[in-house]
Amino acid sequence: MGLFKFIKDAGAKLFGGGAQAATADSLKKEVENHGFDANKFNIDVQGDKVKLSGQAVSQEEAEKIILSLGNTYGVAEVDTSDLQVQQPAKPSVMYTVQKGDTLWAIAEKHYGKGKGAKYTEIVKANSPPVKDPDMIQPGWVLRIPELT
Repeated sequence: MGLFKFIKDAGAKLFGGGAQAATADSLKKEVENHGFDANKFNIDVQGDKVKLSGQAVSQEEAEKIILSLGNTYGVAEVDTSDLQVQQPAKPSVMYTVQKGDTLWAIAEKHYGKGKGAKYTEIVKANSPPVKDPDMIQPGWVLRIPELT
């Protein structure tokens, strides 16, 4: 799939709010916390870079796993060059949340003026980590799916 860039100081802190960088074991737990079987994947951490390999069922699953890894404190890159996708599809647009952004404004930016109410599609595509639409954080990378 490729190389995905993240802001390493903007992600979720996995150690009870501490500022330690992620380990392979903590990232596997994070993937499992997002509802995926981490045993299907190999997660190799080298400093602030994560190499993800294995086989995802769908493009959506692959993207959600990439985001669960990359939106973690201490992760700057996720390399998916060895990740296979059983049911490939057109990749979603990835968007890095900026200070002052709202999901409504992000939806209008990507879907067009007057379509801010479509922010619910962005929430669905990013659950988790977006549990509360009013609580997005600058630096998070979000999937922006195509409208159906």
